Amino acid sequence: MKAIIFDDFGKADVLRLAEVPMPEPRAGDLLMKVRAAGVNRADVLQRQGYYGHQSYGESDLLGLEVAGDVVAVGGDVTDIRPGERVMAIVGGGAYAEYARVDRSLAVRIPEDLDYLGAAAVMESFVTAWEAAVHLGGTARGTAVLIHAAAGGVGSTGVEIAHALGARVFATANTERRADVLALGAEAVFDYRTEDFEQGVRDATGGRGVDVIVDFVGGDYLARNLRSLAPGGRLVQVGLLGGQDSTSIPLALLLHNHLRLIGTVMKSRTADEKRAMVQRFAEGALPMFADGRLKPLVGKVFPLAQAGQAHRIMEAGGGFGKIVLNVAV
Repeated sequence: MKAIIFDDFGKADVLRLAEVPMPEPRAGDLLMKVRAAGVNRADVLQRQGYYGHQSYGESDLLGLEVAGDVVAVGGDVTDIRPGERVMAIVGGGAYAEYARVDRSLAVRIPEDLDYLGAAAVMESFVTAWEAAVHLGGTARGTAVLIHAAAGGVGSTGVEIAHALGARVFATANTERRADVLALGAEAVFDYRTEDFEQGVRDATGGRGVDVIVDFVGGDYLARNLRSLAPGGRLVQVGLLGGQDSTSIPLALLLHNHLRLIGTVMKSRTADEKRAMVQRFAEGALPMFADGRLKPLVGKVFPLAQAGQAHRIMEAGGGFGKIVLNVAV
């Protein structure tokens, strides 16, 4: 089969299309004909060597989410058949014509969702549901601040919080303000020119928000804690700011009994990922069927142009998920 590989870490130019062995499904696996694959920032970091040679999955190939058709099932799989459409999280291997998928990390694609849309769902929406809802406790009536809300996971977090009936505030650049507002945000603060702390205080009458989902880190930490209402939860998902050490106002953390929670998908164990997918399937998946949630597909590239897809992501990505079309 054809797949995207790279011989050494480096710029997007190292990515190339090559013939590789077909994956072989185990007892609890599905073998999928990949129709589309989502592109995630973790793929870029893996290509650049950020993770070194450590493996958090079971394939050295890039790609963490797929959508396609089941072509074979392992001996222990009894609830799904060849020919069904599924979308899934994989431990690598999505940038290929075929992928091996743990059955517990796959869900059926809703009837009205095409493959490109389905490829934009799993990594972003499972991560956002875990951060905003399972860990953050977002629900009807809560006030939520989502940082980097024009990004892949941030935008889905805005969608989810709005669909659940929360008051949603967000940060993004001015160029994406209208896009984020259209997802259901009540106010969007330009992270380059506006003070989100002041914006949150003004919007909540000085109370602060109940939940913050942050992908930036660094000096956002203290500002986030000051923006939380008593008992509030800060869920740290990423470090886009490139700074992993910063000061923390411990007195405020203690006095306002705040909670700081860290989470990342890539380093989760297989059992933890299965539990995350199950929570997503129970809570969020029905919202795709009734239209409350919709995938955000931005740019689409053929598999052979994975390098260009990475360049676009590194340049800012635009709005919506970058997707590789693997249909042949």
